[in-house]
Amino acid sequence: MPLHLTVNDPGALIARCDYAMVRTAKGQPDYEDGALIPSGLWQRLTEDRARAVAAPSWTAPSTLVEIVRPPLLAENQLDTLAAPLGDERAQYLGQALAKPDMPTTTHNYQDGRLIGLHLDNWDKLIYGQKPRGRRRLMLNLGPGTRYLILGALDAQTACRAAHPEDYVRRYPHTDDCRSYIAAGRPLHCFRIRLAPDEGYIAPTENLLHDGSTEGQNEPSAAAFWLGRWPAGTLPSLI
Repeated sequence: MPLHLTVNDPGALIARCDYAMVRTAKGQPDYEDGALIPSGLWQRLTEDRARAVAAPSWTAPSTLVEIVRPPLLAENQLDTLAAPLGDERAQYLGQALAKPDMPTTTHNYQDGRLIGLHLDNWDKLIYGQKPRGRRRLMLNLGPGTRYLILGALDAQTACRAAHPEDYVRRYPHTDDCRSYIAAGRPLHCFRIRLAPDEGYIAPTENLLHDGSTEGQNEPSAAAFWLGRWPAGTLPSLI
Protein backbone atom coordinates (compact mmCIF):
# COMPACT_ATOMS: atom_id res chain seq x y z
CA MET A 1 0.00 0.00 0.00
CA PRO A 2 1.66 3.26 -1.10
CA LEU A 3 1.86 6.64 0.57
CA HIS A 4 -1.55 8.34 0.48
CA LEU A 5 -1.87 12.01 1.49
CA THR A 6 -5.02 14.08 1.80
CA VAL A 7 -4.39 16.79 -0.80
CA ASN A 8 -6.99 19.47 -1.46
CA ASP A 9 -4.49 22.05 -2.75
CA PRO A 10 -1.48 20.58 -4.62
CA GLY A 11 0.20 24.01 -4.56
CA ALA A 12 0.08 24.07 -0.76
CA LEU A 13 1.73 20.63 -0.64
CA ILE A 14 4.42 21.62 -3.15
CA ALA A 15 5.20 24.73 -1.09
CA ARG A 16 6.11 22.65 1.96
CA CYS A 17 7.37 19.35 0.53
CA ASP A 18 10.66 18.05 -0.92
CA TYR A 19 11.67 14.53 -1.96
CA ALA A 20 14.90 12.53 -2.04
CA MET A 21 16.15 8.96 -2.34
CA VAL A 22 16.53 6.73 0.73
CA ARG A 23 19.95 5.24 1.47
CA THR A 24 21.45 2.89 4.05
CA ALA A 25 23.67 4.27 6.83
CA LYS A 26 27.05 2.56 7.01
CA GLY A 27 29.85 3.39 9.42
CA GLN A 28 28.07 6.45 10.81
CA PRO A 29 28.55 6.48 14.61
CA ASP A 30 25.30 8.35 15.28
CA TYR A 31 23.23 5.71 13.46
CA GLU A 32 22.53 2.01 13.74
CA ASP A 33 24.22 0.10 10.95
CA GLY A 34 21.67 -0.46 8.23
CA ALA A 35 19.45 2.44 9.29
CA LEU A 36 17.48 4.02 6.46
CA ILE A 37 18.10 7.74 6.01
CA PRO A 38 17.39 10.37 3.35
CA SER A 39 20.20 10.93 0.88
CA GLY A 40 20.09 14.66 1.69
CA LEU A 41 19.78 15.57 -2.00
CA TRP A 42 16.38 17.16 -1.56
CA GLN A 43 14.40 18.31 -4.58
CA ARG A 44 11.25 20.42 -4.70
CA LEU A 45 8.11 18.36 -5.23
CA THR A 46 6.73 18.45 -8.76
CA GLU A 47 3.07 18.63 -9.76
CA ASP A 48 3.24 15.06 -11.08
CA ARG A 49 4.62 13.75 -7.80
CA ALA A 50 2.05 15.74 -5.83
CA ARG A 51 -0.71 14.06 -7.82
CA ALA A 52 0.92 10.65 -7.35
CA VAL A 53 0.79 10.84 -3.53
CA ALA A 54 -2.71 12.37 -3.36
CA ALA A 55 -5.07 9.87 -1.75
CA PRO A 56 -7.81 8.31 -3.90
CA SER A 57 -11.34 8.73 -2.59
CA TRP A 58 -11.45 5.07 -1.52
CA THR A 59 -8.44 5.31 0.82
CA ALA A 60 -9.19 3.82 4.25
CA PRO A 61 -8.77 6.38 7.06
CA SER A 62 -6.40 4.01 8.88
CA THR A 63 -3.89 4.33 6.01
CA LEU A 64 -4.30 8.06 5.31
CA VAL A 65 -1.75 10.81 6.01
CA GLU A 66 -3.23 14.21 6.88
CA ILE A 67 -1.31 17.45 7.46
CA VAL A 68 -3.38 19.38 10.01
CA ARG A 69 -3.56 22.13 12.58
CA PRO A 70 -4.51 20.54 15.93
CA PRO A 71 -6.41 22.62 18.50
CA LEU A 72 -4.24 24.72 20.80
CA LEU A 73 -4.16 23.97 24.51
CA ALA A 74 -1.94 24.92 27.42
CA GLU A 75 0.95 22.48 27.91
CA ASN A 76 -0.55 21.11 31.11
CA GLN A 77 -3.74 20.22 29.18
CA LEU A 78 -2.14 18.34 26.28
CA ASP A 79 -3.26 14.95 27.54
CA THR A 80 -6.87 16.01 26.86
CA LEU A 81 -6.34 17.45 23.36
CA ALA A 82 -7.50 14.34 21.49
CA ALA A 83 -10.56 13.68 23.66
CA PRO A 84 -13.10 15.58 21.49
CA LEU A 85 -11.71 14.40 18.14
CA GLY A 86 -13.80 11.27 17.72
CA ASP A 87 -11.96 8.52 19.62
CA GLU A 88 -12.62 8.46 23.34
CA ARG A 89 -9.91 5.80 23.73
CA ALA A 90 -7.18 7.90 22.12
CA GLN A 91 -3.89 7.52 24.01
CA TYR A 92 -1.56 10.40 24.89
CA LEU A 93 2.03 9.22 24.39
CA GLY A 94 3.83 12.27 25.77
CA GLN A 95 6.46 14.57 24.28
CA ALA A 96 9.85 14.31 22.62
CA LEU A 97 12.43 17.05 22.08
CA ALA A 98 14.55 17.12 18.92
CA LYS A 99 17.77 19.13 18.83
CA PRO A 100 18.38 21.48 15.89
CA ASP A 101 19.71 20.17 12.57
CA MET A 102 18.91 16.47 13.00
CA PRO A 103 18.36 14.66 9.67
CA THR A 104 16.23 12.14 11.61
CA THR A 105 15.14 12.28 15.24
CA THR A 106 14.25 8.85 16.67
CA HIS A 107 16.79 7.15 18.95
CA ASN A 108 17.18 3.57 20.06
CA TYR A 109 16.55 3.97 23.78
CA GLN A 110 18.99 1.15 24.57
CA ASP A 111 22.14 2.72 23.14
CA GLY A 112 21.14 6.21 22.01
CA ARG A 113 21.89 5.66 18.32
CA LEU A 114 19.46 6.98 15.72
CA ILE A 115 17.31 4.32 14.05
CA GLY A 116 16.42 6.25 10.88
CA LEU A 117 13.17 5.74 8.99
CA HIS A 118 11.17 3.05 10.73
CA LEU A 119 7.80 1.43 11.47
CA ASP A 120 6.11 1.89 14.84
CA ASN A 121 4.86 -1.17 16.68
CA TRP A 122 2.57 0.04 19.48
CA ASP A 123 -0.26 -2.24 18.34
CA LYS A 124 1.92 -5.33 17.62
CA LEU A 125 -0.12 -6.38 14.59
CA ILE A 126 0.45 -9.37 12.33
CA TYR A 127 0.85 -8.92 8.55
CA GLY A 128 -2.85 -8.99 7.62
CA GLN A 129 -3.82 -6.55 10.37
CA LYS A 130 -0.97 -4.05 9.99
CA PRO A 131 -2.87 -1.49 7.84
CA ARG A 132 -5.63 -1.38 10.47
CA GLY A 133 -3.46 -0.03 13.29
CA ARG A 134 -4.08 3.23 15.06
CA ARG A 135 -2.82 6.43 13.52
CA ARG A 136 -0.48 8.86 15.26
CA LEU A 137 -1.43 12.50 15.84
CA MET A 138 1.51 14.89 16.27
CA LEU A 139 1.54 18.55 17.32
CA ASN A 140 4.72 20.61 16.83
CA LEU A 141 5.13 22.56 20.08
CA GLY A 142 8.11 24.51 18.72
CA PRO A 143 9.92 26.72 19.12
CA GLY A 144 11.44 25.54 15.83
CA THR A 145 10.09 24.18 12.58
CA ARG A 146 10.35 20.42 12.03
CA TYR A 147 9.61 17.95 9.25
CA LEU A 148 7.66 14.74 8.85
CA ILE A 149 9.61 12.33 6.62
CA LEU A 150 7.57 9.63 4.89
CA GLY A 151 8.96 6.76 2.86
CA ALA A 152 6.85 5.48 -0.01
CA LEU A 153 6.98 1.98 1.50
CA ASP A 154 4.33 0.28 3.62
CA ALA A 155 4.78 -2.55 6.09
CA GLN A 156 3.06 -5.23 4.02
CA THR A 157 5.10 -4.57 0.87
CA ALA A 158 8.35 -4.70 2.84
CA CYS A 159 7.31 -7.86 4.70
CA ARG A 160 6.33 -9.70 1.50
CA ALA A 161 9.66 -8.81 -0.10
CA ALA A 162 11.69 -9.90 2.94
CA HIS A 163 9.75 -13.12 3.64
CA PRO A 164 8.13 -14.28 0.38
CA GLU A 165 7.40 -17.79 1.64
CA ASP A 166 5.74 -17.08 4.98
CA TYR A 167 4.92 -13.36 5.17
CA VAL A 168 1.31 -13.98 6.27
CA ARG A 169 2.58 -15.34 9.59
CA ARG A 170 5.00 -12.47 10.18
CA TYR A 171 4.85 -9.31 12.23
CA PRO A 172 6.16 -6.61 9.86
CA HIS A 173 9.23 -4.87 11.26
CA THR A 174 11.64 -2.05 10.43
CA ASP A 175 14.21 -4.73 9.57
CA ASP A 176 11.97 -5.79 6.66
CA CYS A 177 12.20 -2.26 5.28
CA ARG A 178 15.96 -2.30 5.68
CA SER A 179 16.16 -5.59 3.81
CA TYR A 180 14.00 -4.11 1.05
CA ILE A 181 16.53 -1.30 0.44
CA ALA A 182 19.57 -3.53 0.99
CA ALA A 183 18.35 -5.71 -1.89
CA GLY A 184 18.90 -2.75 -4.21
CA ARG A 185 15.33 -1.57 -4.58
CA PRO A 186 15.11 2.23 -5.05
CA LEU A 187 12.87 4.20 -2.73
CA HIS A 188 11.88 7.86 -2.45
CA CYS A 189 11.03 9.68 0.76
CA PHE A 190 9.11 12.91 1.18
CA ARG A 191 9.88 15.70 3.69
CA ILE A 192 6.91 17.85 4.74
CA ARG A 193 7.57 21.07 6.68
CA LEU A 194 5.56 21.63 9.87
CA ALA A 195 5.69 25.02 11.59
CA PRO A 196 4.93 25.38 15.31
CA ASP A 197 1.25 24.62 16.06
CA GLU A 198 0.99 22.43 12.94
CA GLY A 199 0.99 18.65 12.89
CA TYR A 200 -0.05 15.45 11.20
CA ILE A 201 -2.21 12.35 11.55
CA ALA A 202 -0.39 9.41 9.97
CA PRO A 203 -0.36 5.58 9.94
CA THR A 204 3.08 5.27 11.49
CA GLU A 205 2.44 1.59 12.32
CA ASN A 206 2.19 0.86 8.59
CA LEU A 207 4.31 3.50 6.82
CA LEU A 208 8.05 4.13 6.88
CA HIS A 209 8.60 7.48 8.64
CA ASP A 210 10.58 9.68 11.04
CA GLY A 211 10.89 13.29 12.13
CA SER A 212 13.61 15.78 11.19
CA THR A 213 14.95 19.21 12.14
CA GLU A 214 17.56 19.30 9.38
CA GLY A 215 18.68 22.83 8.53
CA GLN A 216 16.83 24.35 11.49
CA ASN A 217 18.64 26.40 14.14
CA GLU A 218 16.09 25.89 16.92
CA PRO A 219 14.98 22.73 18.74
CA SER A 220 11.48 21.40 18.30
CA ALA A 221 9.33 19.62 20.85
CA ALA A 222 6.48 17.41 19.67
CA ALA A 223 3.48 15.91 21.44
CA PHE A 224 2.01 12.59 20.28
CA TRP A 225 -1.25 10.63 20.53
CA LEU A 226 -2.51 7.32 19.11
CA GLY A 227 -6.10 6.86 18.04
CA ARG A 228 -8.65 5.93 15.41
CA TRP A 229 -9.87 9.16 13.86
CA PRO A 230 -12.14 9.53 10.84
CA ALA A 231 -10.69 11.24 7.79
CA GLY A 232 -11.16 15.00 7.97
CA THR A 233 -11.39 15.14 11.76
CA LEU A 234 -9.10 18.18 11.67
CA PRO A 235 -8.84 20.77 8.86
CA SER A 236 -6.22 19.89 6.25
CA LEU A 237 -3.39 22.37 5.64
CA ILE A 238 -2.86 21.05 2.13
